[in-house]
Amino acid sequence: MRFIEERRTDVRRMAEDERTRDLGVIFIRETMRYKYSYNFSWLGRPIIQLPQDLIALQEIVWQVKPDLIIETGIAHGGGLVFYASLLELLGTNGIVLGIDIDIREPNRLLIQTHRLAERIKMIQGSSVDPLVVQQVYDFAKVRNRILVVLDSNHTHEHVLKELEAYSPLVKRGSYLVVLDTSIEDMPAGSFPDRPWGKGNNPKTAVREFLKTNDRFEIDESIQNRLIITAAKDGYLKCVKD
Repeated sequence: MRFIEERRTDVRRMAEDERTRDLGVIFIRETMRYKYSYNFSWLGRPIIQLPQDLIALQEIVWQVKPDLIIETGIAHGGGLVFYASLLELLGTNGIVLGIDIDIREPNRLLIQTHRLAERIKMIQGSSVDPLVVQQVYDFAKVRNRILVVLDSNHTHEHVLKELEAYSPLVKRGSYLVVLDTSIEDMPAGSFPDRPWGKGNNPKTAVREFLKTNDRFEIDESIQNRLIITAAKDGYLKCVKD
């Protein structure tokens, strides 16, 4: 189809344009001080993501058609509602499983009373706690197509443990998405009140993970299309069973 071919050409040219690529990083850096990603909601719940990444995640869900989406990090629950709404549109029996070390009661109540609550399950605890991981695996036993999105503690150590714990659940053709890899591209000292920063973040964890795991590859076609993304090098496609 001519439209698709033209789009591929434009994306390739855009990805080869260093100035345009840099503009994406500059956008994130300059808007971070205003908490730009905090400005949006999905069906009534705050969702702390860049709109560009939400579009990419929507495309992945449509492509993979997962029957289970696992999201580490719940916050206000916007992500859970986002994935639940996509599964509702697919018309399958898909479920979203959210994991967070601290599910605040007001957020829990609003999630549990949302009209899409039947598609949402939650586990409170650290996503790398062996007991929590076992609960997730028990839940996943009857699910065939699983998509995993990591968005909790952003330290290198924590994300690497998440990658090692949950990557076996993702099968060929599906994705393991690591958000906030953009932390590595920000200036040193950008996160003075956080335990993560340049050299210690999701992107450094992804790099180490890929050194010893050949089941996953960075799907650069996604970040090449987005330009503005908090997950550069974090869209990992499973290429081997």
